[in-house]
This record gives sequence, structure tokens and C-alpha cells, in this order.
Amino acid sequence: MEFLETLLASDLLSDPAKAGLGGLLVGLAFGACAQASRFCLRSASLEFWRGTPGPNFAVWLLVFGSALLCVQLLLWSDTLPAMEVRQLTSVGTLSGAVIGGAMFGIGMVLARGCASRLLVLSATGNLRALMTGLLVTVVAQAALSGILSPLRLDLSALWTVSPGARNLNLHVPEGFGILLGGTLLAVAALLASRSALGWPRALLSVLLGATIAGGWLYTASLAHVSFEPVSVLSVTFTGPSADTLMALITAPSVPLSFSLGLVPGVALGSCASALVRREFYIEVFDQSTGMVRYVFGAVLMGFGGMLAGGCAVGAGVTGGSVLSLTAWLALLAMWLGAGACQWAMGERRYSPAPRTALS
Repeated sequence: MEFLETLLASDLLSDPAKAGLGGLLVGLAFGACAQASRFCLRSASLEFWRGTPGPNFAVWLLVFGSALLCVQLLLWSDTLPAMEVRQLTSVGTLSGAVIGGAMFGIGMVLARGCASRLLVLSATGNLRALMTGLLVTVVAQAALSGILSPLRLDLSALWTVSPGARNLNLHVPEGFGILLGGTLLAVAALLASRSALGWPRALLSVLLGATIAGGWLYTASLAHVSFEPVSVLSVTFTGPSADTLMALITAPSVPLSFSLGLVPGVALGSCASALVRREFYIEVFDQSTGMVRYVFGAVLMGFGGMLAGGCAVGAGVTGGSVLSLTAWLALLAMWLGAGACQWAMGERRYSPAPRTALS
């Protein structure tokens, strides 16, 4: 921590540039690990609700357990001060978490991937994911500050919770989060072994979870030495994707920040991993995949993610890792929404569309 703060105190770069560089580096690591490990909440949900938790569920649990353990260690050592984490110090919305989380869960099943998965797939040549992700981003922006924002605010105001109640760390014994993270990692390791996941993919999953802690550590360190206000945050996609798109469309110059470095970093990391692993393929909408379900899924994810305070990674893993009540409720609602949608559609297994290799 001290070494990182000393490094970040250098005058070689401006504070916004340092934030953007940190987002880029964390994004590169996240994108590469996510692509190679095939991290996907939707795939994990399919296995879980089918009653046969397998490698995809093991990957998700390894990521979540690793993130929870590492971030709770940062909080326990005060390397990440809880008072600087917005999810623990601001009023939260329980109604937004429940309604938005359920909408997001349904949407990711319809769109065959959550917001982070769509970004990762877009960089591997999947044009279906690219178009769907762009629609998610546009709807998210409309929910943040556009025509859908009044509805989002009304739903958010139905049931709110104080910062003291939102911070679960204040209501559990000291060290509970560390113990829970370690337990989940152990269970995930056992499940990974039984499902023949393979140690390379398992290791990549653990490293992917560690990038969440890396984001918290980097922004907290920069906030300690910066002369300008720096938001302490980590990996999330719904808001940053909308910010990145709007900056590219409306601003003559893109203002640097951690979030605006994160999105291109993830895309570059995923693309590099796909090229190295020879998994870069052009995929498009066709008769077998359809398009309507993707459109409905994107709309639900864009609005639901903004209402819930983040996507499957932003609210589910990043928010869950700091033991935010609203994040845990949003994550639970995502799982339940995904399960209900799978049951309603009779979707029992993941069946990807045919792939066309890029020659």
C-alpha cells in the first residue's frame, strides 16, 4: 500500500491520467481473465437452476469467493477504509436492488450474457454481443439522466435504507467476511475438482476475483495522495459503459477517470486473450439466434442495472465484496430473475449459435 501510494504521488502524470491508467490496467487483467475463464453469471445460473452445478458455476463461485476474501482483508487491515466506500456510506435503495436485480437477471438470460460478458464477447468478434451491449448502454444512459430517469427515481424511492443498515460489516462479527470468503473459495475448489474444471481455468477465476480487490486498492491509494477528489471504486460496467459511450459521442475530448479507462481495458484484454488462444470469431444474428429476445434483454439489463446500482459484476461481485446489503439483495434478485426466466422459457441448457471463424 505504501509503495503504491509513493508511486502514485509522482508528478509525472496528472491525477485523472493516473486514475485512467489504473482503470486501463485493471481492465486489461479483468478482460483477459474473464475471456480465458469463460466467466459468466448466465451460464452459472443455467447450471445452478438445472440442479447440476458444474464448471461454469464453479468459475463464478471462485471469482466471487476470491473477490470477497481479498476485499474483506483490505477492509480488515484498513487498507481500504470503509468510510470511503460509497456503497457503505450512502443511502441505498432496497426496492431498486430487488426490482432492478430481477429485471437484470431476466434480461441477461434473454440476451445470453450479462453486461460484462457482452463486453468481453464483443472484443472476440461477437457482433451480436456488440450490438446488444450498445443497446444496454443507451438504455442505461436514458435511465441515468434521460427519459427513463423519473421512473428509475420513483422506483428507487419506494424503499430506502440508511448507510448504517446498508453496511453489513456493522452487523456481523469481526472477520465474518474473511471467513465467508475463505469458505466459499473452499467450496468452489471442491466443486471445481469434482466437475473437472482444470487448474488453469480455476486459477484464472481466482485471479479474476483478485482484480476486483485490485480496483479497490488502486483507487483507495490514489485517493489518499491525490490533490483532487477521487472516487474509491472498482470494476463495474453499466454506468462506465454509458459514460464512455456518451463521452465519445458528445465530448471533443474524453475526460480521464478510472471508469473510462476500465471499459477499453477490458475490451483490449479480452481481444488479446482471444487472439492468443485462437478464439476470435465473427458471430452475427441469423435465423437460428433471432434478434427480438436480445433487444428485450438489453432493455431490461440497461434499466435494471442502473436501478439496481450496478450489473452482475458491479453490484453482484464488486458491491457484494464489501458486504453491501443492497448489492447482496440485487445479486439474489438477479439469480431469482434468471431462474424464473429460464423456467418460463423452458431453457435447460446453453446452446450457443454456430460460430464463423475469421479467416
